[in-house]
Amino acid sequence: MKLTFWGAARQVTGSMYLLEMNGGYKILIDCGSDLSKNRSAAPFSFNPSEINLVLLTHAHLDHSGNIPNLFIQGYKGQVLCTPATLSLTELILKDCASIQSKAVKRKIKKEKHKIISSNISNVYFEKHVEEAADRFVTINFNKRFEVKKGLHVTFIPTGHLLGAANILLEIEENGEKKSIGFSGDIGRKNYPLLQDPQRLSEADYLICETTYGMRKHVSAEKPEDFLQKIVQKACVDIPGRLIIPAFSVGRTQSLLYTLHKLAIQKKLPPIKIFADSPMAIASTRIYEEFLPLLNAEANDLYSKHKSLFDFENLVQVNTFKESKAISDYNEPCIIIASSGMITGGRIKDHLKKNLPNPYCTILMVGYVAEGTPGYQLLRQKTIEIKGRNVPVMANIITTDIFSGHADQEGLLEFVKYQDGKKLKKIFLVHGEYESMEGFKKVLEENGYDHVEIPRKGEMFEL
Repeated sequence: MKLTFWGAARQVTGSMYLLEMNGGYKILIDCGSDLSKNRSAAPFSFNPSEINLVLLTHAHLDHSGNIPNLFIQGYKGQVLCTPATLSLTELILKDCASIQSKAVKRKIKKEKHKIISSNISNVYFEKHVEEAADRFVTINFNKRFEVKKGLHVTFIPTGHLLGAANILLEIEENGEKKSIGFSGDIGRKNYPLLQDPQRLSEADYLICETTYGMRKHVSAEKPEDFLQKIVQKACVDIPGRLIIPAFSVGRTQSLLYTLHKLAIQKKLPPIKIFADSPMAIASTRIYEEFLPLLNAEANDLYSKHKSLFDFENLVQVNTFKESKAISDYNEPCIIIASSGMITGGRIKDHLKKNLPNPYCTILMVGYVAEGTPGYQLLRQKTIEIKGRNVPVMANIITTDIFSGHADQEGLLEFVKYQDGKKLKKIFLVHGEYESMEGFKKVLEENGYDHVEIPRKGEMFEL
C-alpha cells in the first residue's frame, strides 16, 4: 500500500492525499485548492481518471475546492462525506464557480475575445459543481461503512466546522489488516455552536494537521465577554466602525451566534450589525437544518428563540448595491464580511474605504496564510487592495478566540489517543514548515517516534 502527499505538504492549504491499495484501488482523501502564494497552475500531478474513490473530510475550500476539476479531468467515481459537508460544500463550490466565471468574463473583455484556452485552465462553473454534487454519497457520523470487501470507512466528528470529520480507513489485504487515520482539520473544545471533537480510534498510521502545531490559544475568555468589550471600545467609546473579516462558512456563524447571545442578555449597544455575505446567510440556514449536530447550548437557544442567528439590529445584506450603501451609513456599526484572509469578497471594498480611518477598528478573528492580504495587513503599514495602495491607519486587533483549530495542546491530545507502540508512523501536514518541525519535536518528547514531514509528491510504503 502506498500513500502519496499531493497537497498541504509543508504548507497549510491544498489538502490532497492519494492512497493506493496493493490491488491498484486508488483513494483520494480531500481534493483542496491551494490558497497559498506557492500555488501551481496544474491542480493534479496524477491522472484523475485512475482514481476509484474520493473521501472528503469537510467543506472548506482548501479541502474541497478542486473536486469539480477532478471530474472535469476524467474522474468517474463517487465522493463520500457527511450530509452536512455535502450541503456546505455545494454552497462553497458554487460561490467559487461564480467568482471564477466573473474573472473569466473580465479577462475575455480585457483581451477583446482573444483569450486562449490556457488562460482559463482549471476553471469550473456552476454546471460543473452541480454535476460533481450528483456524485456525492453521504454517510452519517460513526457509521462503519463497507466500501468494498476489505475496505471500511468511518467519519468521526472533529468539530472545526459543521459536518467536519476525521476519517478512519480500515483495510484488509492478503490477510493483513491496517488502519489509517486522517485528521482533516481538528476542532477545539467549547467552540460556539459545535460539539466537541470525538476521539479517533487507534490506528497503525496517522495523518495529522499542524495548523497551530507550535501555538497555544492565548485568550481564556468566553467569546461573548471578549466580543462585548471590543464592541464597547470600537463602537461606543470612540465611537466608530468595527469591521470583521470572516469566512462566510463557519466563522461568520460563530460570530453571529455570539452576538445573538449578547443581544439576548441586553449587552449590545443599539447599533446596526451588517452581515454582508449572501453565502453566509445561506450557510446560517444550513446550520439550522442540522441542529442535532450542534451543541446543547445552541439547541437550547434555538428552542427558546426559534433562531440561532436572527436578532434585533441585525441586517442581512444580499445585493452588492446594499453592500455599497453601507459606506454611506455614518453611525457606529459592525460589519462582518468575507473573506477571512481578505483574498476576495466584499471585505475588500469595506477595507479600501475604512483602513485610512483611525476611528475604525479591524478585528482579525482567524488564521491568515502567508502571502495573503490578511497576512500583510497584520505586518505592513500599507497594503494593496484592488490595485490601490491603502494606508493602514485603522486600529488592528487580532484574537484566536474564534479560531476553529485546535492549538498545540489540542493536537497533542488528539495524537495521545493513539498507542505509541502500535502507531507505526505519524505524518504531519497542513501547517507551516516551522510549525511541523516544532510539533515533531513535541511528539518525540512525548514518546512518539517515526514522525515524518512529507514533501509534496513524496510517496511512502505503508
